[in-house]
Amino acid sequence: MTPPESSAIALELERLRGAMEAGFARVDGQLALLVQRGDQTDKTLDDHEKRLDALERTRWPLASIGALTGVAALGVAVWEMAR
Repeated sequence: MTPPESSAIALELERLRGAMEAGFARVDGQLALLVQRGDQTDKTLDDHEKRLDALERTRWPLASIGALTGVAALGVAVWEMAR
């Protein structure tokens, strides 16, 4: 191997190294973005879970109130008929 060939190979290897470093930096940035989006999605899901739990907790009395109103209406109707 002559010195000019050796320097050409070293130059090409340096270019390849630079290309690899740039590619890895780009992939690293994309992975960081995906991690950030995953964290935001987790926070959004947690928020939705909390809101859904709050809705479920406040919703159960509505069915009971509806049933009590129906029973009261039936009682008033029976009372009116008996009069």
